[in-house]
Amino acid sequence: DYYKILGLNKNASSDDIKKAYRKLARKFHPDLNPNDQEAHRKFQEINEANEVLSDPEKRKKYDDYGENWKHADDFEKARQEQNYHSGRKDQSGYGFEGFGGSFTEGNDDYSDFFESLFGNRRGKSQRSAGFRGQDYNAELKVSLRDAAQTHKQTLSVNGKNLRITIPSGISDGQTIKLAGQGGPGYNGGPSGDLYITFVIPEDLVFKRIGNDLYVNAPLDIYTAILGGDLTIDTLNGKVKLKIKPETQNGTKVRVKGKGFPIYKKDDEFGDLIVTIYIQIPTGLTEKQKKMFEELSKS
Repeated sequence: DYYKILGLNKNASSDDIKKAYRKLARKFHPDLNPNDQEAHRKFQEINEANEVLSDPEKRKKYDDYGENWKHADDFEKARQEQNYHSGRKDQSGYGFEGFGGSFTEGNDDYSDFFESLFGNRRGKSQRSAGFRGQDYNAELKVSLRDAAQTHKQTLSVNGKNLRITIPSGISDGQTIKLAGQGGPGYNGGPSGDLYITFVIPEDLVFKRIGNDLYVNAPLDIYTAILGGDLTIDTLNGKVKLKIKPETQNGTKVRVKGKGFPIYKKDDEFGDLIVTIYIQIPTGLTEKQKKMFEELSKS
């Protein structure tokens, strides 16, 4: 019940809906409730309820058909066909009546119509129509480092726990479809699908652009001047870089194949771009200061 989820009644105004949504969204937002699956589930329900009730057209369909609101157009079409084949004529002569008409609960037309949609509960041999279940949408937060490797993760959707395999290389905002994992079908119809959108927060060390990773690496002034080795971290271990003598601050070094894995392409990776920033020594002794003074004079 979307109204119940937002703590409202059916007479709620659009402003009431907006206020209730904002209040609950703040309360159950995943950023404020990390690792709380129940809060995450409630947040998804709140978003779904708001999406429908804040849209006048969707809200009207929901008020008329409840959880079957997505099939409102199918119901209308089937109702019109039912009346057409019954030989009814509306005032314009098109062969069906308006929804208000005589098509009211309790009469035979109403019963026959819904029996034709959902099957005959009286055992008559009328045709029945199955409807596809509702699609679900969910968000799943994954760290950059987890997104760099294929792994399994469990998420809760509509009270059901699903264990899914997340392939390496997924992107922030990317959506994948799990067929048949949405809402159940009606009257023998197929289940809906589940769409999972991945949210990958910024990493503290690496910045991802496409399949390349960017990282800053500190370098002492002596190695920058004389050259030498610099060991840096990657997502899957350490690598040693050769530093040329007289390397300048802000120099970029591209390390081939040490970036992010390419989605669904085994053993293919982007590059790692290392930006070198030179560290100025602090706490120098008087002797060391004099050495720099001599260098500056020379």
